[in-house]
Amino acid sequence: MTDSRPVAARGLVKRYGDLVAVDHVDLTVEPGDVFGYLGPNGAGKTTSLRMLLGLIRPTEGSARLFGRDPLEDGAKALDGVAGFVEGPRFYPYLSGMRNLKLLADYDQPPSRSRIEEVLELVELRDRAKDKVGGYSHGMRQRLGIAAALLRQPRLLLLDEPTTGLDPAGMRDMRDLVRRLAGEGITIMLSSHLLYEVEELCNRVAIVRKGRVIYEGQLRELLDTAASGYRLRVLEPEHARFVLLAQSGIEDVRLSDDELRFTGDEQAVAALTLALGKAGIGITALVPETQSLEELFLGMTGGESSDHDRIADSSEVAV
Repeated sequence: MTDSRPVAARGLVKRYGDLVAVDHVDLTVEPGDVFGYLGPNGAGKTTSLRMLLGLIRPTEGSARLFGRDPLEDGAKALDGVAGFVEGPRFYPYLSGMRNLKLLADYDQPPSRSRIEEVLELVELRDRAKDKVGGYSHGMRQRLGIAAALLRQPRLLLLDEPTTGLDPAGMRDMRDLVRRLAGEGITIMLSSHLLYEVEELCNRVAIVRKGRVIYEGQLRELLDTAASGYRLRVLEPEHARFVLLAQSGIEDVRLSDDELRFTGDEQAVAALTLALGKAGIGITALVPETQSLEELFLGMTGGESSDHDRIADSSEVAV
């Protein structure tokens, strides 16, 4: 297998009895992506990540990491891959430093030399000698990323990394993900937080009830959003008739003295001239584009499910 793509999943299925948790999922993550795997809680995201890492066996389909199958190639398939699923776990009675030393010894003893470096990167060096039991949730999340970075990964898999963090912790985690991406690490980020994905990711897959309903460039998805305009004028009723008569202006609505409509840039430019010619003063003309949240809710029907709760809920660090 010569496929150099960090992630290539084809036809992944996971059934638990009559419940289909993951339903013929195809995923492709390209080198350098910050890839958002987006869906409601319980839509199958965590189950998919577990299959990608070889932690559970697919009912059907295949998963490759840099061309290697975790079920066939075992630990070799995880060379250059790191991350955590459902949150990292550590010995709470040991310090952050001691936990990292143990992980290095279990996995790759030479990576001990990187411990100071990764603690500095995740901004935990000052707390490295404190017991993990005294860490905040955000600090444990950052320590989990430090543990993953010991392996010098080319691919970092993060499952809901900001869940449970306060606003400051969420900001710090997003900043950290940006820094890691800037260093050339490919990142696959599972999340149900729309603004987080919109801020961080260049490509996304949206999953609903275990099935991928969109995969591609985030910008292309946002460009499909219906755009419109809000218009405030001195004579809204008069302006409404001008809009209705204007070629290329559609979906005209008047509400609370504000006009809303759709149209391309050329039609809107012509409209402003027509309003001026009619002697109608414009006080505001504001373009509106559907947000990722609106697109997401429209695509998923605003639904949430409990599929992932069927899966093994133990917390795993790779």
